[in-house]
Amino acid sequence: MSYETILYSLAGGVASITLNRPETRNALNQAMYRELMAAFREAGRDKAVRAIILTANGKGFCSGQDLVELETLRQQGISIGEGLRNGLNQLILQLRILEKPIIGALNGVAAGAGASLALATDLRVASSEASFVFAAFVNIGIIPDGGGTFFLPHLVGPNKALQLAWLADAQNRVTAEQALALGIVNQVHPPEAFMDQALAIANKLASLPTRAIGMTKRAMYRALHVSLADALEYEAQVQEGAFRTHDFREGVAAFLEKRPPQFKGE
Repeated sequence: MSYETILYSLAGGVASITLNRPETRNALNQAMYRELMAAFREAGRDKAVRAIILTANGKGFCSGQDLVELETLRQQGISIGEGLRNGLNQLILQLRILEKPIIGALNGVAAGAGASLALATDLRVASSEASFVFAAFVNIGIIPDGGGTFFLPHLVGPNKALQLAWLADAQNRVTAEQALALGIVNQVHPPEAFMDQALAIANKLASLPTRAIGMTKRAMYRALHVSLADALEYEAQVQEGAFRTHDFREGVAAFLEKRPPQFKGE
């Protein structure tokens, strides 16, 4: 499939999805939502894909919603709530339920909905030139969307999340190093090295048992909303499926034979 607002490539089990509207610092518009959802569906269906990198071209990762398009939609009488439900919300949910690991490779500023998109990835590797602007919403009189009210409190706690959402403006943005200290990103590297590091993580994940990776993702995210007893029961249910996979049998055989396992993602 060809795309106009993103790039898609596959190499060695790793699919790379690249935001490609650098002239707008990769602002999110309706076309990009459709193409991103199509690309993630493609990666989810393709058995050759065992890990995914989400990154961007240009100086910024994502500047958030395309405000020019948003104003046009508002003037046309289109409900902003419906626009979110049919666009950004569907994209964010898709990232979370896709049972393959998604690494955010953050090359520059992630603001507003762009910050929410970054937080929807499973692991985040940032360039030292990357930053987050969580108060991009309140600065124009709206609330965080795209899961911003969900992801940020879970990562940093509600008190710090409110501070970032209210006060971290363009002059007080969260730097990559600050994001690392807060647990918002997993690693920070120089601009010339961060993508290689993200690829190294993706390649490592692509060599692991893909179904177990996906099951772990599903169980951990589900456990954010349930009791310990519910989490334990769900683990027992999912483990039944894990025990039936080829990669479980290969992992046990490799352990007993004292050799490296050769996982197939099956």
